[in-house]
Amino acid sequence: MDKNKKGTTHQGYYWVYHCPIDKTVLFDYQPGRSAQAAQHVLSGFKGYLQSDGYSVYDKIGAREGITHLNCWAHARREFTKSLDNDKQRAEIALTYIQKLYKVEARARENNLDPEQRKALRLDESLKILEGFGKWMVDELQKNHILPKSPIAKAIHYTLGKWDKLHTYLYDGILEIDTNLTENALRPLTIGRKNYLFAGSHNAAQRSACIYSFMAICKKHDVNPQEWLKHTLENILTINHKNLRDLYPQNYKKLKNT
Repeated sequence: MDKNKKGTTHQGYYWVYHCPIDKTVLFDYQPGRSAQAAQHVLSGFKGYLQSDGYSVYDKIGAREGITHLNCWAHARREFTKSLDNDKQRAEIALTYIQKLYKVEARARENNLDPEQRKALRLDESLKILEGFGKWMVDELQKNHILPKSPIAKAIHYTLGKWDKLHTYLYDGILEIDTNLTENALRPLTIGRKNYLFAGSHNAAQRSACIYSFMAICKKHDVNPQEWLKHTLENILTINHKNLRDLYPQNYKKLKNT
């Protein structure tokens, strides 16, 4: 609700950041979706930035020190949407993508370390991508696809992000998609349908803090109720320099000492 304008609402946005390596999750509420909103968190960031196709991330990803990669789940979604338009081509594309995911599943099943996962991808996934890329280019050159059709849009979307969709191959710590972040968003999506409004910008940011803590608890297999009880009991006595000890990701280590 926009309390500054009676009877009106404002649509704000939750930006969600997730680091698969240390299982940190951050929900950040911002009133808008501009690059400035993301800069609030990513200012000074260097490293890998994986995202969907939203153009704001392209601007941030172009900064020095950042390697930007895209998400195969979002590319797959474009072809899924084109099934009703051109089932034959869409299914061929989805089969290629399914093969990529089968390689990832095998890497998980065999508990491959990052170097082994990279080697597997370069041995198998790279060949799949080479075939997929050639197929898409060939289909466009045949001129049998309407330029504004869903299948054409799916192909152009994927080819337009082709290099950034390859990046995950070259470092085994990277994921093929942003599904871990998408999964963290589910409680928010369900909750939003139930409560509809946050009440105010400040309330939305406070909700973001709670969602962050709960998501980190889940990632680290920490009981949220136990963690909250422990935190409330100890927050007044702990040295402010050691507040990190109360973070959910440090709870088990602190509890066992």
